[in-house]
Amino acid sequence: MRRRDFFKSAAALAAARAERFQLATFRSDITPSIGGPLFNNVTARKIVDPLEAHGVVLLGGGQPIVVAALDWCEIRNDAYNLWRDVMAEAARTSRERVLLTCVHQHDAPYVDTEAQRLFEAAKAPGRICDPDFNEHCARKVAAALQASLNSAHRVTHIGTGQAKVEGVASNRRYVKPDGGVSFGRTSATKDPALRALPEGTIDPWLKTISFWEEDRPVAALSCYSTHPMSYYGQGDVSADFVGMARARRQKDTPGTAQIYLTGCSGDTIAGKYNDGSAANRPILAGRMYQGMVGAWKATKRRPLQHVRFRSVPMHLAPRATPGFSPAEMRKTLADESKPYLARAEAALGLSWRKRLDAGEAVDVPAVDFGGAHLVLLPAESFVQYQLWAQELRPDSFVMTAGFSESAPGYIPTAQAAAEGYDDHYSWIAFPECENTMRNALRDALRRYD
Repeated sequence: MRRRDFFKSAAALAAARAERFQLATFRSDITPSIGGPLFNNVTARKIVDPLEAHGVVLLGGGQPIVVAALDWCEIRNDAYNLWRDVMAEAARTSRERVLLTCVHQHDAPYVDTEAQRLFEAAKAPGRICDPDFNEHCARKVAAALQASLNSAHRVTHIGTGQAKVEGVASNRRYVKPDGGVSFGRTSATKDPALRALPEGTIDPWLKTISFWEEDRPVAALSCYSTHPMSYYGQGDVSADFVGMARARRQKDTPGTAQIYLTGCSGDTIAGKYNDGSAANRPILAGRMYQGMVGAWKATKRRPLQHVRFRSVPMHLAPRATPGFSPAEMRKTLADESKPYLARAEAALGLSWRKRLDAGEAVDVPAVDFGGAHLVLLPAESFVQYQLWAQELRPDSFVMTAGFSESAPGYIPTAQAAAEGYDDHYSWIAFPECENTMRNALRDALRRYD
């Protein structure tokens, strides 16, 4: 073949590949009713703004790939399987190809249906979740997904862009005056001395991956690492400042679906810049919005020539410290003198152990778009895992989201454990979890032959 004919053939092949990709976008309301349970035994008393599910279905890269983000706090164990199963059925794909994540707002539902069953069986007061509402929402979102397939858009290009977000994220970790380390800075930090301390380890970049039909944007996935809470805990249902920023971007681009994913944020919060006052919510929203706009302005497009998918099954060892054996958790759950939180966390731990005993893995899925990757990590992974993911593929634009299967709780690094990190809201063995997580990341992001 002559050189000129070779290049003509290569161009024709690239064009043919591009023609085969399509993207469907979907959106659904998942706002609880007044009186419904929210995170930490809070009851919904008012709807400040709606909670939504946003997602895309990518067609043409083998079996369909679903990416969906819910304005809920967490989904765990059997409930997480239910969501992915009904969405996989709607998209005509397999469970592992459903990349489902929660944005992690706290004035929102928190779901573990097996834990709720155990809680009820122990006649414990309060509610972890409403299983019927959970299933209703899962099937409602799956129906929206299925309907969206009838109006999928051709996708020819992928875009990547990033911008720094100023004045939002900081780390829970700080150094005390005596040189010791504390992880006590919270999302709403009222102590001005703590707010004056350095940000600590964060990922300052908001990243956006976008899908285009020639020069027309179809959808944008944006991701940033921080707990998305300004103030919470009174029952005022809200998508909080990240939801406000996403809604503002959606108004800017009515023909482009705006989807927001929360990065690995187990130890990143807005505490340095947030004292918990209501006035801070729109301020933080404005800063997030500016980051989204900046990432969009910095976006560069390239032809979408291939999509590769890989999912790595990961087995996190259970926590074995005092109080976390199945026998101890059953005793705590049955103890009527224990407060709600202790009994609820025992039920959550037992739900997780049931999953581990059944040999179920946590999926770590990664999508390779050619020069850009999307990888999903579980629960409250620390931000360092997100930074390590980027180091694994310096040749690619790596977006890492957290809060997929949320049953493990906090997933710290070995360094954090060595410095005394020992939060009760974690059901996995640490520091051992670091090697397990890093090995899964390496396998998920490894180059294709």
